[in-house]
Amino acid sequence: MLMTREALAALIPHAGTMCLLDVVLSWDETRIRCIARNHRDLDNPLRHAGRLAALCGVEYASQAMAVHGGLTGGGTRPAAGYLASLRDLACHVERLDDVADDLIIDAENLTGEGSRVIYAFSITAGDRDLLKGRAAVVIDAGVAKLGAA
Repeated sequence: MLMTREALAALIPHAGTMCLLDVVLSWDETRIRCIARNHRDLDNPLRHAGRLAALCGVEYASQAMAVHGGLTGGGTRPAAGYLASLRDLACHVERLDDVADDLIIDAENLTGEGSRVIYAFSITAGDRDLLKGRAAVVIDAGVAKLGAA
């Protein structure tokens, strides 16, 4: 199921240029695959000193996880999610801004109980592995219905 930037932006608390994902290519109960193109943009909000460090890929993956949570949560999204820990993080490049291809962000929900979930994630571009790891996320107990005031 292809999902546009506008539809996925409704599932995360980020707005404007801080919404980093462009398209959801596919998703199911445990996985999501997204595309991002703004890593090359000079006005990317995560750039520092004109560069986009590979570690910023964690934010791209976190947004994919949040979108996945919204899609699998039946039209609800958490008021906030907090990155509790990163494990087995491997950066295969130093920067993302010099990657010519679109970023492909994959995230898989490995386990989750209530307000705690663990995802494995990877970011690739073309045939290159850029970043991978696992993230533990704590989701705020306050849940707001999408479309509610």
